[in-house]
Amino acid sequence: MKKRAVTIVLCLALVLFSLLRTYAEAEVPAADPAEVQDAPQGIVAAGVNNFDLPCAAAILIDEDSGTVLYEKNADEQRPIASITKVMTLLLTFQALEAGKISLDDYVPVSTHAYSMGGSQIWLEPGEQMTLNDMLKAICVSSANDAAVAVAEYVGGSEPVFVQMMNDMAAQLGMTATHFENACGLDQEGHLSSARDVATMSREMLLNHTEVRDYCSVWTDTLRQGATQLVNTNKLLKSYTGITGLKTGTTSKAGVCISASAERDGLRLIAVVLGAASGKERFEAATTLLDYGFANYKNVTAELPSDAPQTLAVHRGTQDAVALQYDAPQKCLMPKDEADTLQVTVELPEMVEAPVTEGMQVGTVRLANGERELQTFSITAAQNVDALSFGYCFGLLVQSLVLCDG
Repeated sequence: MKKRAVTIVLCLALVLFSLLRTYAEAEVPAADPAEVQDAPQGIVAAGVNNFDLPCAAAILIDEDSGTVLYEKNADEQRPIASITKVMTLLLTFQALEAGKISLDDYVPVSTHAYSMGGSQIWLEPGEQMTLNDMLKAICVSSANDAAVAVAEYVGGSEPVFVQMMNDMAAQLGMTATHFENACGLDQEGHLSSARDVATMSREMLLNHTEVRDYCSVWTDTLRQGATQLVNTNKLLKSYTGITGLKTGTTSKAGVCISASAERDGLRLIAVVLGAASGKERFEAATTLLDYGFANYKNVTAELPSDAPQTLAVHRGTQDAVALQYDAPQKCLMPKDEADTLQVTVELPEMVEAPVTEGMQVGTVRLANGERELQTFSITAAQNVDALSFGYCFGLLVQSLVLCDG
């Protein structure tokens, strides 16, 4: 028994000395930084969009990726009329999600909300209406009085709510936007851009999908049928796949729309600002959406069947670390190139311990021939500590205890 114990101790000591010697040797070559670059790249729109639109500014984006497919004066600061209400709705849905308010809450009507002109549902001071009905009035009939009443309910006052709107705009990177009110009536300094409108529309549609249920309603009623609501977005009746989102018209802004639509898994957002008429607004939005659906599709981005699930770890307490692939399930592609999507996995032969969960260790590249479309990170799914003298000594002691037993 003693002879066996001595043999085990000698073997463990040999392993320990070997480990210490390896630390004096050259390190494992580090992975090429280009192979672990964590910066998803936008897809370059490859379609031909040599058409012009009867409006001052416009943009078309893919809702899922944010890729811009068409733009015209997209960064020009302009009034955006009632498209402003997209931000009002966004903050309201965020408050709902946080549990700060409820759809069944009764929203009071102030004299200030009552005083709003333009599109309205003729709220009276002191009247109360459920938040759910107020949202219908905002989304379907673009009611200014309802928008301000909700803003006061969520923020405490319209000025406080407007500050919340501007804070959210800054958070979303809407650099051309400044809000002065919650409903979009013309006011000095109340400006945005087609690109910023697309940004806030995308934020709404991606994270608060319930807005589609309100915006897709064609007609409804309030006050037990006494008040009729008819949607201002006529595309609901004329365009297949339309899902929203918001129209707007004032003397300074012209006729505007942020239109969202979905077909065959492709979701698009078309923004039109400063059209001369409702007809031109809807024609421009239709042209943009038709262009997007005709030229692009979402292609399934499948990882190679032999994509490694683990990566070897050098001098770690474990021999390998599990991997997490962050690549998307689909990728926006021009239709005529949809069959040429290439998905490549780039990983080093091994990674040096210690490894921390979430650490990027490799890259998934999506490409079309020589053109790189997007990159996504491959990360460690767990922690792996580095081997140390103390760790090895602990193993040695544990082995001796087992031998004695």
